Amino acid sequence: MLLSSKSAKAINAAYQRKGRHLATSTNLVKTALNELHKELGGDMVPFAGYELPVLYKGDGVMKEHLWCRSEGKASLFDVSHMGQIRWHGKDRVAFLERIVVGDIAGLASGSGCLSLVTNEKGGIIDDTVITNAGDYIYMVVNGATKFGDMEHFQQQMKEFGGDVTMEYLEDSMQLLAIQGPGAAAAVSKVLPSTVDLSKMPFMTGLDTTLDGVSGCRITRCGYTGEDGFEIAMPAEYAVSIAQRLLEDATVKPTGLGARDSLRLEAGLCLYGHDLDETINPVEGGLAWTMGGPKSRRRLEKGFLGAEHILTPEGKLKDVSQKRVGIVGMKAPAREHTEIYSGDKKIGHVTSGTFSPCLKKPIAMGYVTTEFAKVGTEIQLKIRDKMQNAVVTKMPFVETKYFKGA
Repeated sequence: MLLSSKSAKAINAAYQRKGRHLATSTNLVKTALNELHKELGGDMVPFAGYELPVLYKGDGVMKEHLWCRSEGKASLFDVSHMGQIRWHGKDRVAFLERIVVGDIAGLASGSGCLSLVTNEKGGIIDDTVITNAGDYIYMVVNGATKFGDMEHFQQQMKEFGGDVTMEYLEDSMQLLAIQGPGAAAAVSKVLPSTVDLSKMPFMTGLDTTLDGVSGCRITRCGYTGEDGFEIAMPAEYAVSIAQRLLEDATVKPTGLGARDSLRLEAGLCLYGHDLDETINPVEGGLAWTMGGPKSRRRLEKGFLGAEHILTPEGKLKDVSQKRVGIVGMKAPAREHTEIYSGDKKIGHVTSGTFSPCLKKPIAMGYVTTEFAKVGTEIQLKIRDKMQNAVVTKMPFVETKYFKGA
């Protein structure tokens, strides 16, 4: 069953409006792929201080979304607005374990993890993917927060005083994400024959060449719930590598709109909406990034704000609210929609959309802890009318991360 033309137009219009309200600067930065986006029909909008495509004319958000989930297909996203950082120095691991909650010392060479940057009160400054690249640590942070992140890192380095340096790649490197069931087949065409993707599971990466270009890096990860990769390359080769990938008929350029709806179906957070400095890992449903109850990081603590999140024994402290998934409402519930139990306001929606795959509205948000149990009946105040809904587990759509052959 497909969405009606009217519904598809409504989804496209909603994401166009949303995209145009996300500017952080009047002087928008253009990625190396800017002109290519326009040639391909990209509808360019401000996002995190950059000019990026929200969708491509002729397809739109709904078709782009479904393409990414289709067997044998893949979607190509420009994510060059993200911040790429290399950490150097003999004390780089010790420093990173001060500023993030994850077990960085435990990462084998080539392995990575999702982690959280926390402040002194245990609030989440950013979420980040960190990979042990052998001679350095590779980190990718969010585009909208990267400059604030780096100011925080610089301050913490002053206090740390060890041998650690931060190399921000800025304009020298661009970053593409290719996502979908056909991503591995498409990427293999630009990789050396010596790289065996069947032996490269989710959250691993390596330095390599792409289409014969040296100085590139590939990481098996993504933001859609599908198998896929983030590929970094020198800026001067970004267009040629993107064009080479797009020569494959299974690969389509995809905009910010589908990226957002895909990540929501996968139950993934958008920083500044579902996470911020007032939310801690337990409230955000991300306590697993610290490891299990007996993990070294939870027992030793040692990262900023740990005392606000963990007991001296390493147990999770009680919280007053939790992030949950929400379904059952008849109309999409947008950000800031109020959540009720009877006449009592118990929370608010942080992300919501109409799911192209499930053909129904989905949302995530925060409710007081007593109402966070899966199956709890709630009400959402949508357009001044109460709609029945229910708390559900996430992801909304099954994830397909490649765990190994």
